[in-house]
Amino acid sequence: MNNTIPAIAKTILTVNNLSVICDNNLVLDSVSLEIYPGTHNAIIGPNGAGKSTLIKAILGLIPYQSGQVSYFDEQGRRKKHLGSAIGYIPQKFPFEVTFPCTITELVGLSLNKGKWWQSSRKKRHIIQQALEQVNLKNQAEQKIGTLSGGQLKRLLLAYCLVIPRRLLILDEALAGVDIKGEAEFANLLSQLKQEQGWTILEVSHNLDIVKQYCDFVFCLNRQILDRGSPSEILTSENLQQIYGSVVNAYCHHHEH
Repeated sequence: MNNTIPAIAKTILTVNNLSVICDNNLVLDSVSLEIYPGTHNAIIGPNGAGKSTLIKAILGLIPYQSGQVSYFDEQGRRKKHLGSAIGYIPQKFPFEVTFPCTITELVGLSLNKGKWWQSSRKKRHIIQQALEQVNLKNQAEQKIGTLSGGQLKRLLLAYCLVIPRRLLILDEALAGVDIKGEAEFANLLSQLKQEQGWTILEVSHNLDIVKQYCDFVFCLNRQILDRGSPSEILTSENLQQIYGSVVNAYCHHHEH
């Protein structure tokens, strides 16, 4: 993990003084953070801290009342968005389980957004390669309604894989997945990050995985309470301050 960022390093994403009000409640209060290329970043905090709200505001899925979200291209130029260079895996992926769509068909929808793949043969090859990378090649023609929670999240990862991405955002993507499935997904995500050169920003409740795989941690409870490397942030004292008496619910095997 690279916990040291050179002073001259450019960010891929900055959030400045972002505030969000929902139903007359201040959900986010002047939140600022910086995400650097090639790093794996986690947002942690108790339930109701505003983590998913922050992700949705960053993605432009909900409005914010004040502040600024800025993306930067590879030359360091400010952009309103990165378009298809951003991949997003949500906490929930609702669909009708009887919907007659196969794994291959769903992943192929990502390629329908552009014609850079040029031919049907090339498209099939790209899809097969992505499914092989997420260990779903043998289930390629399986209906998505038959997948387990872990398989479904790997399918969404394949959807992100088939076109070039710079930033991958995950909003509690492993909610509802068992511990074994979480570990398998986290290891796969780490491998793909290295291979693809991704920058990752994720909301996570699994502090063991955050400690093992992430470079930087942002503690959120309406405001950014602290930020730093996992070794700096995930101490017993800090976790008690962040989570209070429910801290053990967020640590499957974390040692205090």
